[in-house]
Amino acid sequence: MNYNQKYNFIKTYKKMIKVSVCMITYNHEKYIKQAIESILMQKTNFDFELIISNDNSNDTTHKIILDLLEEHIDSKKIKYLHNKKNLGMMPNFIQAIQNCKGEYIALCEGDDYWTDPEKLQKQVDFLDTNKNFAICFHPVNIVYQNEIIEDNITKKVRNHTSIYDLASGNYIHTCSVLYRNNLYNSFPKYFYSTPVGDYFLHLLNAQYGDIYRLEETMGNYRVHDTSYWSSKKQNEREAIWIEFLKNIKPSFPKKIQKIIDKQIKTHQPKKVSWFKKTRRAFKDFFFSKNSTT
Repeated sequence: MNYNQKYNFIKTYKKMIKVSVCMITYNHEKYIKQAIESILMQKTNFDFELIISNDNSNDTTHKIILDLLEEHIDSKKIKYLHNKKNLGMMPNFIQAIQNCKGEYIALCEGDDYWTDPEKLQKQVDFLDTNKNFAICFHPVNIVYQNEIIEDNITKKVRNHTSIYDLASGNYIHTCSVLYRNNLYNSFPKYFYSTPVGDYFLHLLNAQYGDIYRLEETMGNYRVHDTSYWSSKKQNEREAIWIEFLKNIKPSFPKKIQKIIDKQIKTHQPKKVSWFKKTRRAFKDFFFSKNSTT
């Protein structure tokens, strides 16, 4: 197959598959069924595929997925990747992305789920009509300890934003986003080891066009103690985030780098002057010493 034949084949395949839904999972036995079924319930006038990449879960996630595959045996929508050994979060995510062949890519991790059966249709309709936009997202609810909480932060974001807004801080939940498949697996080197894959991917895609927020709440984002981010203490999160921002900076133009620098400053711990710290230590030392005599 020569280059032109290969290009035409890919182009034809992409026309057949409008959207690839990328789902990574690890030890999501409590949630994976709901996540998958929320994808399969989508009502669309186009074909879509679901790419599930299971990073060698050591609970019953694999069995639950196999049962669902058996239940939907006639469905050609699902492609299941089961890692024989644990790759780690980002290698597993990249593996899933690299298997996405659709014109658009949607994300939904194995512990989140969609709530509107027309979510994909609404987002695709918008991006099909508005070629100057690269990303379409929507508000979500937060699920914490079986309580559903409205996410007011996303609702306060303007409908029309750009990479210049996004570089100031992330306001796009993973399970809400739909991208044009612009990157074609051409990721910066640091993408393969970053601890925060979704925000980096949002920024990379935002280089190709503007960002639009739909009004409807169409998904639920789950927060639980076993997730990577939620399991970290606040000071750990800040340190990880600062290091992450410093590492992604070189991937973007100077204007974006300056905005990222401002974001880094907002996450820096408040510095106390050397004099204040020394005086406090001096007082603490003598106070504690005197109190024991």
